[in-house]
Amino acid sequence: MSKNKPTPEQKEYQTLASSYEKKRPVLKNSIIAFLIGGSICFIGQCLQVFFYTYFDFTEKTAGNPTVAVLIFIATLLTGLGFYDRIAQVAGAGTAVPVTGFANSIASAAIEHRTEGYVLGVGGNMFKLAGSVIVFGTVAAFVIALIKTILLKGGVI
Repeated sequence: MSKNKPTPEQKEYQTLASSYEKKRPVLKNSIIAFLIGGSICFIGQCLQVFFYTYFDFTEKTAGNPTVAVLIFIATLLTGLGFYDRIAQVAGAGTAVPVTGFANSIASAAIEHRTEGYVLGVGGNMFKLAGSVIVFGTVAAFVIALIKTILLKGGVI
């Protein structure tokens, strides 16, 4: 018998299990994720406008303090337990912006704090976020390389 072909018992079990599975409202969840993720981005845009309107930032440089404030707010809300409640409703809407990255690091740090600062917090907080850091670094390098090649070639 082939390993890939399910047995009649497995087929019967899959049919039974799917009949008890709760149907997910995909469209509703997508709209909620879009609205909450968009709200987070809207708050970030408001912060950016605030920084270049009331402080000595340009539109280009106002992004740095904006990201820092969003990370601080997300970390604070994670520590207080509010971010997880928002994420239960919003799903991917809270995971996509920079606040989701801050939440993943802060959650791991809080979860492993009893194991000590070095092996617990330091060792575990980058397990989930490490892949994001590596991908971001590699993507930035590739984009900078492409931009440099295009600049030297006179394309841009």
